[in-house]
Amino acid sequence: MVVEFGAEIDPEINALVHRTTAAIEHAQLDGVIELVPTYRSLMLHYDPLLTRPDTLQQAILSLDVDDSGEATDQRIVEIPTLYGGEYGPDIGFVAENAGMSESEVIEIHSGMDYLVYAMGFSPGFPYLGGLDPRLNTPRLTTPRTLIPGGSVGIAETQTGAYPVASPGGWQLIGRTPLKLFDPESDPPAVINAGDRVRFVPLPDEDAYAETERQVQDGIYSVVTRKI
Repeated sequence: MVVEFGAEIDPEINALVHRTTAAIEHAQLDGVIELVPTYRSLMLHYDPLLTRPDTLQQAILSLDVDDSGEATDQRIVEIPTLYGGEYGPDIGFVAENAGMSESEVIEIHSGMDYLVYAMGFSPGFPYLGGLDPRLNTPRLTTPRTLIPGGSVGIAETQTGAYPVASPGGWQLIGRTPLKLFDPESDPPAVINAGDRVRFVPLPDEDAYAETERQVQDGIYSVVTRKI
């Protein structure tokens, strides 16, 4: 079952999606197996042996969901990122396309909190909204067959981070040493839909390597802040 809230990408619509998701989780509706929030809709997977579509629809419509303000329990997740060089091979193109220096690209990209509108196309991949229009950059003409996990990129009006190695066509401007998705962890994803993300520049490769070592040793704590 899909609940639709609008037809465009809008922070207020997305906040309502996540508040409804939270309300359904709190209500523990019979038969609901999984909730999948997107940019402007919410998909419910349910067991037809435990509930009927009309019963589920009525239960959703009867929920008390506040339709104003921000989604509840929002947090900012800080993602340490080394920009440029072999970690961000396309930052030069992004800078040229924007008519600015690479350092300006880094300053602008790391200078704001991005709303996580939805998760996909691979496990743990955050689609982030709020990119400064000056950094809007077209996708690669020919996608790469393999992008390292942790790569931070830009595609058109969005930015995001590849949680695992995969093909992709985004312009790569940096990389994080964090393991953004680990099926052995609980929860497996570092970032969730509805969060906000702040990319925090690492000063050099030594800082990247040290953070990566801490992640691998299981002693790194992801920095999060409540909004």
